[in-house]
Amino acid sequence: MTVFFMFIKLACKIFTFAILLRAVLSWLPANPHNKVTAFLSQVTDPILNPTRRFIPRAHMLDLSPLVAILILQLIYIFVP
Repeated sequence: MTVFFMFIKLACKIFTFAILLRAVLSWLPANPHNKVTAFLSQVTDPILNPTRRFIPRAHMLDLSPLVAILILQLIYIFVP
């Protein structure tokens, strides 16, 4: 079971980094058809879309990446 828990922790780290990178790139005027941006969207959308259903936008501010990162960090902390 240790390998499974190590995989879960690694996945949490990778997804956290990907969400942070996507959030930073969203502040920059980037081409949405860029390969990196498209890849990050494809990887992080399965995590961000469920949080977007429950957390509405606060005017121009999307808080779903913050909530998703908090959930990922809680999973990372509580996995043995």
